[in-house]
Amino acid sequence: QVQLVESGGGLVQAGGSLRLSCATSGRTFSSYAMGWFRQAPGKEREFVAAITWTGGSTSYADSVKGRFTISRDNAKNTVYLQMNSLKPEDTSVYYCAASKAAGWGTLRIISYYDYWGQGTQVTVSS
Repeated sequence: QVQLVESGGGLVQAGGSLRLSCATSGRTFSSYAMGWFRQAPGKEREFVAAITWTGGSTSYADSVKGRFTISRDNAKNTVYLQMNSLKPEDTSVYYCAASKAAGWGTLRIISYYDYWGQGTQVTVSS
């Protein structure tokens, strides 16, 4: 069992930055691929970014490429999402997720993710 707790969300003006963190429990964090997804009101949950268990490969949605960076610290059992140049359309609840099976080529697939956090709200004002 893996428990995930997100933090770092908040209200920011367009063009600003936030860093989300996802702390995980369990001793097997380093064996999981980790992803960030987001869901706006009335919309489906969508992929944002993900990183393999080694940290050697990352994947980003086209809408955030060049602005967001995912990273992980296996010693701290934590994954991060650095979000720069935020836009009002980035406003969503952001979820952290863990996958035992996802790898290169499948990091974007939501059904591969086994464990989910409760989410953290990110609001970007114009």
